[in-house]
Amino acid sequence: MSHEVLTRTLGNSGIEAPAVGLGTWAIGGWMWGGTDEARSIAAIQAALDAGISLIDTAPAYGQGLAEEIVGKAIKGRRDDVILATKCGLVWHTQQGNHFFDYDGRPVHRYLGKESIFHEVEQSLQRLGTDYIDHYITHWQDPTTPIAETVEALESLKQQGKIRSFGASNVSPDDLKAYVAAGPLDAIQEEYSMVKRDIEATLLPICAEHGVSTLSYSSLALGLLSGKIGPTREFSGDDLRRDNPRFSQSNREKVAKLMESIAPVAEAHRATSAQVVIAWTLQQPGITFSLCGARDPEQAKENAKAARIRLASDELTAISEAAKTHLTDLDA
Repeated sequence: MSHEVLTRTLGNSGIEAPAVGLGTWAIGGWMWGGTDEARSIAAIQAALDAGISLIDTAPAYGQGLAEEIVGKAIKGRRDDVILATKCGLVWHTQQGNHFFDYDGRPVHRYLGKESIFHEVEQSLQRLGTDYIDHYITHWQDPTTPIAETVEALESLKQQGKIRSFGASNVSPDDLKAYVAAGPLDAIQEEYSMVKRDIEATLLPICAEHGVSTLSYSSLALGLLSGKIGPTREFSGDDLRRDNPRFSQSNREKVAKLMESIAPVAEAHRATSAQVVIAWTLQQPGITFSLCGARDPEQAKENAKAARIRLASDELTAISEAAKTHLTDLDA
C-alpha cells in the first residue's frame, strides 16, 4: 500500500518539505570518484518528479560544482524546490581554521559575518536563484563567536536572501550557543543505524527548542543499502576504500541484518534500503533524512521510502535486529 510522500515542517520556519531529501555530495564528485553531469541533472529532476523537492547541496561539494549542477537541474522549476545549501568552508580567505586541502588549495572553516555575506552571493549565482530556503553553517568555526554568525544569518533572512537557517556538525555546546543567539530551525548531523550517538547528545536539546534534525548518511555511505556485499572492492579516491566501517567483517554483519529486514521489505514491496530510510524517519527526533542519488533510478528508489509507514511491531523488530547485528561493528 502506497502512502502520500511524508512531509514535515522545518523547525519554526513554517516551511513544509518532504521528509526524504536529496543530498548532493556525491554529485559534486569529490571523494566519490568523479561525477557525470547529465546523469546528475537527470537524478535531481527524477527526484523532483517523484515529490522529493528538498535538495541539499553545499559549495564544498566539488568547490561549487554540485551547486552549479543543481542550478542547471532546477532551472525553470525553482518554485517546486526547497533548496538547502551551506556556508563556512571557504577558499577565498585564509581566515578561521585550516581544515583540509583541495587540489592543493587550502580550505578553512570560517563563519565571520563578511565571509558569509560573500558566500551567499556566490551560492545564489551558482544556483541561479535569488533566495535559499534553508542556509546551513557546514562546519563550525572556533575562531568566530556563534552570536556573530547568527547575526549575519538573521540579516540575510531580513534581506529575503534566506528563509531559514541551520547548523551542521555541531557539539552540544555549539547547539546551545545557537539557540541562545537566535531562532535556529534545524541541525544537520550524521545519523543511521550504525551511528546513533546524537540520540543522547543533541536530540534532547533540539526537542526542548523546537529544532528539526536533518540526518545525513542514513544508509551509512551505502553500507546499509543492501547493495554493498562482503566482496565489493573500492577504488580510486572513493572515501570508503580505507574506511574501517566498510571492513569485510562489518559487511558480513550488515548482510545478516539485511536478511532480518527482508520480510518487512517484502511486506511493503520495498527494498531493504527503503525500509532502512523509513525506519530512520520514524526514530524520535529525526525530522528529515537526506539520501544521495547519482542517477534517476536511485532518486526514485529513495523517494519511495517517503511513502512507507512502518508499524510499531516492524520498527521494534528492525531495532532488535540492528542491536543484534550492529553493536560491535568496527568503527
